[in-house]
Amino acid sequence: MLSSSEIARRDEFRSFAAAEVAPRAAASDRAGALDDDLVAKLAGSGYLGAAIPREHRGPGMDDVTYGLLCEELGAGCSSVRSLVTVQNMVAATIARWGTAAQRDRWLPALASGDSVAAFCLTEPETGSDAGAVRTVFEDGGDDWVVTGRKLWVTFARRAGVFLVVGRAGGGPVAALVPREAAGLSLRPVDGQLGLRAAELAEVVLDRCRVPKANTLARPGFGFSHVASSALDHGRYSVAWGCVGIARACLDASAAYASERFQFGAPLRDHQLVRRMLADMQVATDAARLMCVEAGRLRTAGDPRSIEATAAAKYFASTILPGVTNDAVQVHGANGVDPEYAVERHFRDAKIMQIIEGTDQIHQLNLAEIALRGAP
Repeated sequence: MLSSSEIARRDEFRSFAAAEVAPRAAASDRAGALDDDLVAKLAGSGYLGAAIPREHRGPGMDDVTYGLLCEELGAGCSSVRSLVTVQNMVAATIARWGTAAQRDRWLPALASGDSVAAFCLTEPETGSDAGAVRTVFEDGGDDWVVTGRKLWVTFARRAGVFLVVGRAGGGPVAALVPREAAGLSLRPVDGQLGLRAAELAEVVLDRCRVPKANTLARPGFGFSHVASSALDHGRYSVAWGCVGIARACLDASAAYASERFQFGAPLRDHQLVRRMLADMQVATDAARLMCVEAGRLRTAGDPRSIEATAAAKYFASTILPGVTNDAVQVHGANGVDPEYAVERHFRDAKIMQIIEGTDQIHQLNLAEIALRGAP
């Protein structure tokens, strides 16, 4: 399934996550923010801007290698994986749709970690129906005058640039908005169910002036090209992150079942516990195989990669609640103790069913794909 070089990179990522990510995860969850030192280490290792092309000072990871990174970071801390996801969502979108000047300005800064990116799509009245955004881009000569509210923006509190999707007279539009832009403000969001260290905020744009030179693609293509491209990248990363959470729960449960004794025998010897471990193993392996297949298609530039990515995200996010539930059950009362990682994984699993397209939206889209082949 994986080449020797891919296995070597996976082991590198696993060692980094074990040494730097997992030990800080509980504290980050309680604090509602990541440690600045960890973010610096992610950048210094080339992981923060993993998918940024080499010509723009990034490591230029291929899709499967990038996916393996997301799995290992997700196993350690889903909020860390979310940072890498959104950074590369925006960077990949700039690399594909940005002008030469935009690529030269933003990609090296994102690759080095000098700047963090945020993706602004969801609004108070717009979630899954992302094409119905109401943020307005008014013509202001050389500038756009942008008014709107964006909710649940991951790492907005840390971001130096925001990719904002809205509407202009010519149709959907997307533009890069620097943090220092006049009229942009943040309202921090804390205490959500999961991804508590993802530094969420509401982004308020009050007649915010943005140079038209910051527009990604031309008006009319803001959603069909720019937002769709970013979401496809995000779904791929999240799918691998789900695999990481599942594997972490499996590993933790197998270890706990080997050490914990009940009724004179280790938990691992009880048949019902073995059933849970078996189901967790199969679900995790199956989700990983779908992610690898999507990664291979993406690397090959195969148009089927979009469908494969959506299917991988859907499957991985739907098996995850069962895996995390069984992990908590194996741990018993300790499974609801924040000192045990499975408690945090259980909460984070629900978020995975919502972000980058809800499970229900993926069901509708995947059913449509199936019906295309119906006689």
